[in-house]
Amino acid sequence: MADRCWGTRSTFAYAWRSQLSHNVPLAFGSDAPVESPNPFLGIHAAVTRRRADGTPSAQGRYPEQRLNVDEALHAFTIGAAYAAGMEDHLGNLPPGYLADLLILNDDPYSCPPKGLLTIKPIATIVGGEWVYSAG
Repeated sequence: MADRCWGTRSTFAYAWRSQLSHNVPLAFGSDAPVESPNPFLGIHAAVTRRRADGTPSAQGRYPEQRLNVDEALHAFTIGAAYAAGMEDHLGNLPPGYLADLLILNDDPYSCPPKGLLTIKPIATIVGGEWVYSAG
């Protein structure tokens, strides 16, 4: 749709690598209810530049704009906290920060890119309190 509506200007849409190369902080989030609240779908898209079904191609859309997993996770955590003006107590885990975190069923740093689509939380901690456990 972007190519159809924007033409050649679509090359500037979601230009994550270009923005990082100009020291622009990236702040990602899930656009629920427009998209799934699952951040790993967005991480997959940032890393592969593809939809969950593998389209548009094996290289992805504008593959030169791909991020690595660390950069995408940073944008969903530290970057999102920065965008909200809460980087002094959210998005990271040093002493004194709110302990909001997930325990995952797989390691996003070592799974294949397609595996990012199936990562699930097995436990969730919000503000230092256990709020969810799959077992």
